[in-house]
Amino acid sequence: MLQRDRHFSLPLLGRGRVGEGVRAPSMLESFHARLPTPFAVLGIRTAGELLTGIEYLPRGVATLAPINRLAAKVCRQLERYLDDPEFRFDLPFEFRGTAFQGRVWQAICSIPSGKTLTYLDVARQLKSAPRPVGGACGANRIPLVIPCHRVVASGGIGGFMHARGGEPIEIKKWLLRHEGA
Repeated sequence: MLQRDRHFSLPLLGRGRVGEGVRAPSMLESFHARLPTPFAVLGIRTAGELLTGIEYLPRGVATLAPINRLAAKVCRQLERYLDDPEFRFDLPFEFRGTAFQGRVWQAICSIPSGKTLTYLDVARQLKSAPRPVGGACGANRIPLVIPCHRVVASGGIGGFMHARGGEPIEIKKWLLRHEGA
């Protein structure tokens, strides 16, 4: 079943029923670029002059050249990060979330490349608790630019993309190794 993110709309592809010459919308159609990386294909979403999302897609997904100037700029900066983990992103992006999530994301943006903080560290900075910090990390729609992979559990790697194992954790480990953390 196709689920729509409440903040993004899929393109309308016409009227009629599927099977009558009208394609069902695909989540892949809503990306403005799909950039291959060593750990995933990154799906880039933009709205006007703002970056609104980066999504980790399976490595086998077809790539897509940027279809607008901002998507091209995002791809260039992501490639710079892949070449140099100390690269600092300079992109206009949208903080779309609760006030608390915004505070967590701002705190995460201050973690330098090669360093990590625990969910508890971030929670203490914000006078909160680790679990809601983890929830805010999982709600981050602009990973890498907002480097939620730099937040780990007190006793290990923690979760990533609402997962505690599998491919998401392998991506988190790759990113931390890339940054020398």
